[in-house]
Amino acid sequence: MRAAPESTLEEADQRLYVPEMARIVSAEDLTEFERLFEIRLPEGRDLEHVPGQFVQVSMFGFGEAPISLCSSPVKTGSFELCVRRAGALTAALHGLGAGDIVGIRGPFGNGFPIDRMRGKDVVIVAGGIGMAPVRSLIQHILADRDSYGRMIVLHGAREPDLLLFTDEIESWGSDDRNEILLTVDKPVEGWDGHVGVITTLFPRLKIDSPSSLVVAMCGPPVMYRFVLLELRSLRIPEDQSFLSLERNMRCGVGKCGHCQVDHRYVCVDGPVFSAAELAHLHEGI
Repeated sequence: MRAAPESTLEEADQRLYVPEMARIVSAEDLTEFERLFEIRLPEGRDLEHVPGQFVQVSMFGFGEAPISLCSSPVKTGSFELCVRRAGALTAALHGLGAGDIVGIRGPFGNGFPIDRMRGKDVVIVAGGIGMAPVRSLIQHILADRDSYGRMIVLHGAREPDLLLFTDEIESWGSDDRNEILLTVDKPVEGWDGHVGVITTLFPRLKIDSPSSLVVAMCGPPVMYRFVLLELRSLRIPEDQSFLSLERNMRCGVGKCGHCQVDHRYVCVDGPVFSAAELAHLHEGI
């Protein structure tokens, strides 16, 4: 009987295909639906991700799901995930706390083009849970603030209680180089801020030079359609606008085909695409 061949997978490849057992450092509820986890890899190894990438998170008996990274690579020793309760796996994750173990594969995909943003003004548009992936980008910019121009953050949610990271948002606005614009669809008693969908914030933007500005956005597909129209009216080139797509990703490595959009795979070629790229992908939005 012939001996089984030895594995030829390198250590880096193993991390793509085999989950690592990682420990939850802390967990806290942000809203009724979202829970923030701080997670530590074995020996505190850094994930070395790029803002906009994601990891595959697994639990024995429940399966695996893609979750966007919401902390900056500048944060060392651990990383953070914001998980929305939407199914069996995410409900099980919401039941976990400090000390519990989850499986982690990744990071996967292409993130936001940090190099293209340096020296430019950055407009960040986040709808609902879309604030989680762009928080990684925001933290990255804040950690190297002098390398960027103005940072304008537009964040919208259905109700005030569903706005994410509100304590941090207040501190972001303390720097006069940053501008924070918030809106909700349905106001409640005590809300004295803007009311309306996120595109109703665009008339408040003051754009000096469209060519010196980069846009990063994450939110529901319906939001993208109308945000892109607003950006077009502001004459912002499509190759300077970047979107993070949501798709039913399974494997993370372009093998299963679940996230295929035309001839591209969101898990490998995305999840971040430029608006110019999406113009040629009919199923993109």
